[in-house]
Amino acid sequence: MTPAIDTSAVQAATLIRSEDEALDVARALAESFAREAAQRDAQRRAPYEELARFSASGLWGITVPREYGGAGVSSATLSQVVALISAADGSLGQIPQNHFYTLEVIRVQGSAAQKDRLFQRALRGERFGNALAERKSRTASERTTQLVPDGDDAFRVTGEKFYATGALYAQWIPTAVVGPDKKTWLAFIARDAQGVDVIDDWSGFGQRNTASGTVRFDNVRVAAADVLPADADGERTTIKAYAQVIHAAIDLGLARGAHDAARAFITTQSRPWIEANVERAADDPLTISEFGRLAVRLEAADALVERASILIDAARDDPQPDTLGRAIIAVAEARTLTTEISLAASSKLFELAGTRATTSELNLDRYWRNARVHTLHDPVRWKIAAVGDYYLNDRLPAQSGTT
Repeated sequence: MTPAIDTSAVQAATLIRSEDEALDVARALAESFAREAAQRDAQRRAPYEELARFSASGLWGITVPREYGGAGVSSATLSQVVALISAADGSLGQIPQNHFYTLEVIRVQGSAAQKDRLFQRALRGERFGNALAERKSRTASERTTQLVPDGDDAFRVTGEKFYATGALYAQWIPTAVVGPDKKTWLAFIARDAQGVDVIDDWSGFGQRNTASGTVRFDNVRVAAADVLPADADGERTTIKAYAQVIHAAIDLGLARGAHDAARAFITTQSRPWIEANVERAADDPLTISEFGRLAVRLEAADALVERASILIDAARDDPQPDTLGRAIIAVAEARTLTTEISLAASSKLFELAGTRATTSELNLDRYWRNARVHTLHDPVRWKIAAVGDYYLNDRLPAQSGTT
């Protein structure tokens, strides 16, 4: 049995009030998280203590709208925060992704009462995990977990989920369920509710500590007040694009982490190749050239993530087909390049740093493993196809991808 999170013992969170403050806090936390990231990954050590500090820092509440007491930061600032944490530790960068997705669903789909209650949970430092995907369904978007009425003020939920990133560490598990109306709903189920079993069976070779494993629900009771529409009916919303740009920010951070690790190793430990005729590996002209190529692509990926974030916020304010279409395409462009650069930077790290960088004690391969696993979340080939169709045929993209 996995350890339960005591929902009554949440460490009170600091209230962050500005975008600059959010970035300052993220930088400080990232520096701290980076120190033992290699060891946590190698040992598959669940980051309970790090997550407690992470949510207590106030960063998990920064997207709560100002009218509900939060900082209401822009998508661009959130992307920067996620990239900073992901560069330090890929698992810690991914764990809050569904938390921020959930806050966006609440903002768009929640009633006034639900917003009041659920946003306050986030501001207090409570974490939302997820139980969205199902491993046994035909496609990633299909759901079989049912929401069954239980009197006038409650429902019962029975089913099994997988890829439940963060559920192990959460106080609340937003769960995608199919209602009697055949529509998809999001049920907020307490992590320690009777009938909930969170199983730490994630065995992926990357993003090892995301706890993206199984959650089982056995006739779990959930109050009707804690159930709200999911994004399936909200075609003219930015919910999916918002969720997707956070994934792009994770990959951007993984690329930065690998690039920084390569620089640190090359400048301090790598030996120059014999034919380079230089004293330092960092003065090898071929190494310099390849490192520069990576830097250019990394800067371009950074710019695309920022642009996509800005267009998402513009589409939030004016959710018309053309503004939404531009935002979705911008996110697809960002995801394409962040996928490519995260894989390239984490692979080139070894080519440029040399054989001594491959020792298991250093665990530098975690950058590639993390990038390879996380970039499988959505097939990038479909992103590229959507971009091509948009520019070649003027076809607006559908709300596609998973959250």
